[in-house]
Amino acid sequence: MGVWNTFVEGDNLAVMQGLAPGSIDLVVTDPPYNTGSLFSYVDDFRGADGGRAGRHAAWVDFMRPRLEAMRAVLAPTGALAISIDDNEQARLRLLLDEVFGEHNFLAQVVVNLNPKGRQLGGGFATDHEYLLVYAREARSCLLDARTSDTVDPADFGLRTDDGRAYRRLPLRNTNKKFNPVTSPSLHFPVWGDPESGRVATTPFEGAVEVLPVFGDGRPAVWRWSRPRIDERPDDLECREIKGRQGARVDVFQRDWLESPGGRRKKLRTIWHSEEVGSTDTAVAELKQLVGHVFESPKPTGLVRRVLRTMPADARVLDPFAGSGTTGHAVALLNAADGGSRTCLSVNVAEPVRPGSNADLAGLRTVADITRARLRAVAEHVGGGLEER
Repeated sequence: MGVWNTFVEGDNLAVMQGLAPGSIDLVVTDPPYNTGSLFSYVDDFRGADGGRAGRHAAWVDFMRPRLEAMRAVLAPTGALAISIDDNEQARLRLLLDEVFGEHNFLAQVVVNLNPKGRQLGGGFATDHEYLLVYAREARSCLLDARTSDTVDPADFGLRTDDGRAYRRLPLRNTNKKFNPVTSPSLHFPVWGDPESGRVATTPFEGAVEVLPVFGDGRPAVWRWSRPRIDERPDDLECREIKGRQGARVDVFQRDWLESPGGRRKKLRTIWHSEEVGSTDTAVAELKQLVGHVFESPKPTGLVRRVLRTMPADARVLDPFAGSGTTGHAVALLNAADGGSRTCLSVNVAEPVRPGSNADLAGLRTVADITRARLRAVAEHVGGGLEER
């Protein structure tokens, strides 16, 4: 097993330009949000005129070559997940459409990182940020937006005699675009016994003929073909229901909680703090390893959710590594599921604020914080650390 984490101190643009094209599967990163604070890259994006418009234009100029470099190092099957807040969300979305292509947009996720909402200043109590997700090439991207995290066992409240949990799904196709005219091969009778629950494509004793119909009685079609029904009779169930026009017999699929390959559900585009963590839990995670030395780290739960959308051997890059959350998340997930993910974290030697907790702890730059955290991760979680 190789080293899980690698850390490079330096300008991320130069580092990425030195990487082999297509050598990265997933970029997860949290760039500067352009809040007007100082930022120690050579191409400082505060703007020559010091005004808001100048800062926005300079920030875009700063990000463009870095996004181009991120795209260049991604494999054709790879993806990018990048965090941002309202200061530059609109401009970043347009910039990503330009660099990656609008057709490679996958999602704009709203992340509830501050459930209490920010109480300082006027206006609304902002409690969210965004995660923009783009594919390198949407048609070949390996990102799978299904997860076991959001599966609720309470949704599977039925039990077979041997104790297996399931729920009932209509076997008929509920989408009215699919009907006997558009899908004639899927409109056929089946036979079912509402007493025993048995379903078959041919008549049997005690069975009644069942045709697929919509709730208003109009003809519908099944979701399964005849051969599939014959292959999976135990996954079907016949029962009597009360429809709009009175009682009738219908056929349902038994959708099992414990399905082959594991139960997975598509991720929604609003992620709550109780699911992925908050700024408070992120501070606690970092404090446990190296102390309270970073003002606004991301929770590892957020990054772990992103990591789970890609294969367990993904090569991950975080060019704005900050406190080192991505590398920490990679190690935690590898330790949990036996994966072999690797993470390259890059950070510039940006000075910390004089008198800050980091400064008092002897950490002079943000790169020092990244390095300290990843060293602690290697010691407490495992996977080692290579420093360049």
